[in-house]
Amino acid sequence: MTKSSPRHIVWDWNGTLLDDNHAVVSAVNSVCTLFDREHIDIDEWRAIYSRPLRDCYARLLRREITEDDWARVDELYHVAYRELLDSCGMAEGVPHALRDWAATGGTQSLLSMWFHDELVDLVTARGLHAFFDRMDGLRTAVGGGSKDEHLRAHLKVQELDPAEVVLIGDVLDDAHAAERAGANCILVTTGVMDRTKLETSGRPVVDSIPQALALLAS
Repeated sequence: MTKSSPRHIVWDWNGTLLDDNHAVVSAVNSVCTLFDREHIDIDEWRAIYSRPLRDCYARLLRREITEDDWARVDELYHVAYRELLDSCGMAEGVPHALRDWAATGGTQSLLSMWFHDELVDLVTARGLHAFFDRMDGLRTAVGGGSKDEHLRAHLKVQELDPAEVVLIGDVLDDAHAAERAGANCILVTTGVMDRTKLETSGRPVVDSIPQALALLAS
């Protein structure tokens, strides 16, 4: 943490507030099937996962990923993931954690690398939209990049002081984006990256959303 006490939380969505690991692994295995690669489980995906995702898939599939390959991977993954999206629940402590943070007078927003229009519809359908001052998702056709520029734009449009912001996410890219923006960061082990990798960031690592809020309260 920096010397300033965070007053605003920027939440990640997939793997942080949304418990979607089974959908992620199933979608990844759809890609594996297409490229004749044996299926994996969540532990193997956590060991391989990194951003940019194109490089991650090159390691997973043990081959160079061409532009055409990447377009096929991206489309197939998202089609397979969407089929299971309705079966994904919320992470432990959600929505209570969002309500508890709001009760302290803190503000919060949502920044995801999931597609913007779908993100807003999904969060709204689950009755969570009122908790967030702003929701931003990916506004391009193909994903897989870094959250870095997205976070800086997200903070700028809200006129937030990065020193008073904490990003809560589940992957190293969240920590890197926070560092470049000058914000705080807490990482949770609930998503697609294991604790050992998360701890290399030097940022606090916890096992649940309630633990992250307890850390902020302390």
